[in-house]
Amino acid sequence: MSGTQAAAGRPPAALPFRLVATDLDGTLLRSDGTVSPASRDALAAVSAQGAAHIVVTGRAVPWTRHVLDDLGYQGLAVCGQGAQVYDAGAGRLLTSVTLDRQLAAMALAKIEAEVGPLALAASRDGLGGEVLIGPGYVYNPELPVLHITGSDDLWAEPINKIYIQHPGLSDDELTQVATDVAGDLVSATMAGAGIVELLPLGLTKATGLSLAARRLGVPAAKTIAFGDMPNDIPMFGWAGYGVAMANGHPELKAVADEVTASHDEDGIALVLTRLFGPF
Repeated sequence: MSGTQAAAGRPPAALPFRLVATDLDGTLLRSDGTVSPASRDALAAVSAQGAAHIVVTGRAVPWTRHVLDDLGYQGLAVCGQGAQVYDAGAGRLLTSVTLDRQLAAMALAKIEAEVGPLALAASRDGLGGEVLIGPGYVYNPELPVLHITGSDDLWAEPINKIYIQHPGLSDDELTQVATDVAGDLVSATMAGAGIVELLPLGLTKATGLSLAARRLGVPAAKTIAFGDMPNDIPMFGWAGYGVAMANGHPELKAVADEVTASHDEDGIALVLTRLFGPF
């Protein structure tokens, strides 16, 4: 499957959409971290008709590459919450946006002054950038990380984002506090359970998706996007049509054009079959 592959099929103008943008966790990936046969077949059929599939994920490239390899994905992928546009076929970054570390440190100080100590993690920049995990930070143990003992290690090399967790606040509450007290320094978003991120100011998935779509020559109006969390809201705002998963966050469902079945019930495949099928 290729993010840019176009096989013989309907003329591009006759396709309902020319670009299919899918989030990974909670959207294309099932609860067990796999992509269902139905989703694989639907995306392959859509690509065969001449539309492009593009992954748009909060994961940085090192946490995304194995999923792309499993899909046989050779096109562009938007990673790191929009910070990275990655050419999977060439194995190289086309764009990469880093978080100003001085501003990030100031933002963290303001947030901790408001709510107390945070558990921290960070994603380093680059194709091999490690995810640094500080004391007390709860993470997915199936993904590779580098444990650190002190916050000084967070600032040693360029980073794309900071992850924050609080022992008492919910993810939504923590995101709101971060926005309220440090929103002039960084952008804060909630990307999943236990995943609140501090990003370069103004950076969203829509940033990277718009850059990738421009490279592919596809306008926003001919893009359909699938997602499940508040970090997908800007992507829905940019795309011509936004589809939220049944397992998605209420804030995303409220702005979606459609709510499909859950990620464990082939929600993506159901919509694509209706729009592009029968396959």
